[in-house]
Amino acid sequence: MQQEPRLEYITCVDKSGLHRLAYWEWGDPENDKVLLCVHGLTRTGRDFDALARAMMGEYRVVCPDMPGRGASDFLKDASAYAVPNYVAAMVTLLARLKARTLDYLGTSMGGLIGLGLAGLVEGTEMLYTHMPSSSPLPASTGLRFNKFILNDVGPVLEPESIARIKSYVGVPMVFDSLEQATQAMKLRAASFGPMSDEHWREFTQVVLREKDGKWVNHYDLRIAEPFAQMDNPDVVKNSEAILWASYQALKCPIMIIRGETSDLLSKDTLAKMVAMNPQAKAVEVPLVGHAPTLLDEAQISIVRDFLRT
Repeated sequence: MQQEPRLEYITCVDKSGLHRLAYWEWGDPENDKVLLCVHGLTRTGRDFDALARAMMGEYRVVCPDMPGRGASDFLKDASAYAVPNYVAAMVTLLARLKARTLDYLGTSMGGLIGLGLAGLVEGTEMLYTHMPSSSPLPASTGLRFNKFILNDVGPVLEPESIARIKSYVGVPMVFDSLEQATQAMKLRAASFGPMSDEHWREFTQVVLREKDGKWVNHYDLRIAEPFAQMDNPDVVKNSEAILWASYQALKCPIMIIRGETSDLLSKDTLAKMVAMNPQAKAVEVPLVGHAPTLLDEAQISIVRDFLRT
């Protein structure tokens, strides 16, 4: 079976017009059992290569590059780099995929996108007013999640983690070689936990790309602009209310993965999530902060075992 993904595109709408969204697809293109994997703030769909190779025999694994990242278009208006617009893009993607069953995995920002999508799928309607009017709603086609995985994220984002992320997102990175970049990532991204040299190299090639002989950011640096609103307590309060409502509306089995030393998903929030949705179970990955990379076999097996149960 093919061991590399197919690169596909769809056209999505945002408030400034149209943009092209890229997604990486693994496995049988006719398989209507879909695993949708969505990455974090500064990452791409290639984060999930190792997991996709492990699951492609059972699923069509689909891993989008969110707008402004990887092979997707940069947006004309930087304010559109926000969860409601990302949710709208996922709705368009789901219309293309025509999944019979849909399992979802979201890392960090990808988990927030998943919760936003859950608000539509489960009919909470809390995001409707923020989405482009032309976006078809999955709920209208009877689509439901089969299983749902949140990788080191929940409805509450800890202020310390937000401050840490703001310190690096949108900051240009330039390295003379992949080796130099990899060594820098080992220091800058130490919270992702211990990894082999091979995994660090793979990790670096996702967050950076080669351009004119240099290794630089793959993403639009302007994604940092909307993120600055996380300092606004009213924005934070409203966002958390929407995310909690969407999370509680989920009716499928839920797996919450937490890095043992994560500063984004606290132990208290994790305990509250398990208490507030009887479908939820949780697992902690030792020696890892924010967020588990799902590159090594031990972490992949957490996902695989949950999906197969």
